[in-house]
Amino acid sequence: MSPRTTTLETNLDGSPLSEIELDRRVFRKKQSGRSVLISLVSTIVLAVLVWVTVVNTPGWALVQQSFFNVKIGWEYLGSILLGLWLNIQILFFAAIGVAIFATLIAIVRTLRGPVFFPLRVIATVYTDLFRGMPLIIVLYLVGFGIPALGVFPRMSPEFWGTTALILTYSAYVAEVLRAGMEAVHPSQRLAARSLGLSHAQTLRLVVLPQGVRKVTPALVNDFVSMQKDVGLVSVLGAVDAVRAAQIASADTYNFTPYIVAGLLFVAISWPLIRLTDYLSARAQKREQIGGTV
Repeated sequence: MSPRTTTLETNLDGSPLSEIELDRRVFRKKQSGRSVLISLVSTIVLAVLVWVTVVNTPGWALVQQSFFNVKIGWEYLGSILLGLWLNIQILFFAAIGVAIFATLIAIVRTLRGPVFFPLRVIATVYTDLFRGMPLIIVLYLVGFGIPALGVFPRMSPEFWGTTALILTYSAYVAEVLRAGMEAVHPSQRLAARSLGLSHAQTLRLVVLPQGVRKVTPALVNDFVSMQKDVGLVSVLGAVDAVRAAQIASADTYNFTPYIVAGLLFVAISWPLIRLTDYLSARAQKREQIGGTV
């Protein structure tokens, strides 16, 4: 056995790799290392160029003092973190509400019987309306308009903000789910029905799991967007991270607290952003080997 064979992988049957395959793997390893080195150097060069360009602009000193004051940022970090905890709580309940409501809307939009036509029209109008309307307008309508009707008991701004998020993002997520459900091959439905499953069982056990699997990266991406838009509930008066930053900015006449709040939102979004990339890459890899049903 060649010395190189003992240090590299073997074939699936345990037999040693050929010399050609060994040379091919060594070449690929060298190319991969070279690509990483070039990427690292080019990234450092670009970062240095951007930094030198920015710090040499005429107004950099003023911008640094107004937006990147470390002392002020550290001083108000605690209050902003406390507000961020409220954002996380709102996001938790909004995500549950969106998952339930959007699934119901997606199912209604996929019903084919003529008796379901009115429901399909209502679901279509709903998704068209809330996908086209800016979230901040929905927040104003829900947070100030509905309480003014005098029908509901007095509720907190966090409640109405969560409701507005559910209404808006359910429209987006419902369309993503519907696309995934309709992408399931009809033979899967026919096979399930031929096994004696009812329409509801086919939907729950066959169509929904496959549909969700097809659109998981898009769903995670929508969740990341909602995670960012949770900060808009501050317009209703909720003291979240953005509102805490606004109060701190009013006290100090400095914008650094906004930067701190923004970086905290990025920090909590980053794991999900990377998860989206991982899921997209895995789905692409499966499709390339024909593993996706």
